[in-house]
Amino acid sequence: MPPARSVEAFVRAHTRAVRPALVPEVTLLVASDVVALWEALEGRTGQAPSEPPFWAAAWPGGQALARYVLDVPGLVAGRSVLDLGSGSGLVAVAAALAGARRVVASEIDPFGATAVGVNAADNGVGPFEVVGDVLDSGPPDVDVVLAGDVCYDRAMSERVLPYLDAARARGTEVLLGDPGRPYVPQARLTAVAAFDVPDTEGPQVRRTTVWRLP
Repeated sequence: MPPARSVEAFVRAHTRAVRPALVPEVTLLVASDVVALWEALEGRTGQAPSEPPFWAAAWPGGQALARYVLDVPGLVAGRSVLDLGSGSGLVAVAAALAGARRVVASEIDPFGATAVGVNAADNGVGPFEVVGDVLDSGPPDVDVVLAGDVCYDRAMSERVLPYLDAARARGTEVLLGDPGRPYVPQARLTAVAAFDVPDTEGPQVRRTTVWRLP
């Protein structure tokens, strides 16, 4: 990877600051043209990214989780929090604004990891502890796990759900934000809130639920 300042300059150059529809308290850097960003990443690294730049969008599940955390700050206030699949860091920022004592953001994309730090700084919080892939490690040593939009395909869900189950088994509070994807086991979850969130990929609105692992 290039130096951190160079990566930050790249992130800022290919995004714009917005206030997500459901979380206007937060300023977030997002890409106005994901295809152009993808091409820029390929030019920057010399190879096509293996995954889309998830960090450059305000995804519905993350917006719903962030809204819920800000509306119910007692969930995280004074507690340690893991934002799993942090992406832009939206949920991590919301947790910090709601008074979390410690925030850990798990993000495997190095550009995403930089975006987390940039968005935290732009909102006057952090710095956060940013870590990579935690799914093959043991249950996290935190009080709360927040996971937005992590069940976006079958393979990812098969990795994420056992990790969340293990976290809940050790007494960690676990909340999952999702806009109705088929890989979320709704029958064994408890809905605590639902929001209508403008989709990142079109004009439609997606009914998005915040689920708690019971």
